[in-house]
Amino acid sequence: MTQSLILEIQGNDQENAHKIEQLSGGEKHQHNLQEDQSIVYEYLLVIVKTNHPEEVLQEFRDIFIYCVKSRCSKALHAVYEIVVRNDELEFKNTLKRACYILINNWYATRQYQAIHKLLKIFSEYKINENTESPILKRREKWLLNFINSKDYQELNLFIAKSNVKKHWTNRFTSYLLVPQYVDLNNPVEQREAAKIFSQQLKEQFKFELAMYTARSQSAVVHNRRIKNPTGLGDEVLPLVKAIVLRRGVFSYTNLAHIFVKQNQNITYKDFKKNLIKYLIFDVENENFANALSKNLAEKLERIYENYDEESLDNSLICRTCNRIIEYLITNNRKEPSELFILLLTQGHALNLVVVLVKLILICKNVRSHLEACLAGAIQYYEKYPEEECQWLIKFLEILNVTLAIYTEDVEYNLVQMPNTKAAGKNSCLALDGYRIFSQFKEDKKAKNYNYWS
Repeated sequence: MTQSLILEIQGNDQENAHKIEQLSGGEKHQHNLQEDQSIVYEYLLVIVKTNHPEEVLQEFRDIFIYCVKSRCSKALHAVYEIVVRNDELEFKNTLKRACYILINNWYATRQYQAIHKLLKIFSEYKINENTESPILKRREKWLLNFINSKDYQELNLFIAKSNVKKHWTNRFTSYLLVPQYVDLNNPVEQREAAKIFSQQLKEQFKFELAMYTARSQSAVVHNRRIKNPTGLGDEVLPLVKAIVLRRGVFSYTNLAHIFVKQNQNITYKDFKKNLIKYLIFDVENENFANALSKNLAEKLERIYENYDEESLDNSLICRTCNRIIEYLITNNRKEPSELFILLLTQGHALNLVVVLVKLILICKNVRSHLEACLAGAIQYYEKYPEEECQWLIKFLEILNVTLAIYTEDVEYNLVQMPNTKAAGKNSCLALDGYRIFSQFKEDKKAKNYNYWS
């Protein structure tokens, strides 16, 4: 992992120990809210670096859950002061950031079990019926509210993959994490953790897909069970081959380069017209092309009209691509758009995926916006059983595969096997005569890892 997630107080262990001792002092004086929160955060940052996870978990319980004597009386008192202020939002924010401080550091040091145990503290929490203190009752009520909140659901995304109770949305956690790291109102620890974890899930999928496609047709491993990272079953190999077979002048990458080059030094109005032509270019399904062209033409004509006669710039390209993504998926990140439902329920999953990939290839910065919109669609349908969401699931699976091939650092190639005669374009017979070759490249000077099927 290239980026360190460890959020720590600089200094050696002796200095950290001294800081804990300072924080544990018995002085009792009023602080403002920020000071109280800082005491809690600083204490957790110190002990998560220097102490065993079990000790850290116990301190977390003592400070937030049980409110009993802690090694750091200042941290305990700070939480008490936050509760006394009777501001549930700030209590929730403090608790939430405290969780992400621990998750960030444990995730960086690969202590994943500690993260599970942290969230288990909440899942096993029971209210104390014998509590008579109004302050403690208030804290218990707030804890229960937190456990039933969206914030706690977001925390659970970090262990979704290993949950015993599998849900179809768990396969798309990399998308569900995106709204957390694009929301500037979230704590920096939460945004960093969500971004890195999402990227790791994509890296894992990319690697597993390359290994599966490389080995699944090998006679050496024919009798061994090979993990298919998708939910497409036997459809995934023909899909990968069909995508990779589209090469040369008409590859989506080359088309994107040509489009960008040809649309320099033009007006924004002309760009919008050309963009529609680019998106539907070489779409084999005429009904899909017509429906998309008609819907987008009506939308694009009205957006950013004040800039129609202005020269095109990268900002306008990015903003326009983001609007198209919203039209195609969801306008409010909560409910899917009518066009999205129409296209997918009519069997146009691959065509829609191609359009979205084309947008990313001309403006890579829109990918996070696309994934945030997809997260909204997934969350909208998560209450429905898997069998009723197959049209959406298939679309997401195809998108995952296509993005892995076109936007990640794995190069896929097809090698035609000897004694294989060419058949019709993209026919099953033609594809069966090819084997997939995948090559991982860390950078231009990095070692290449080759896998043959």
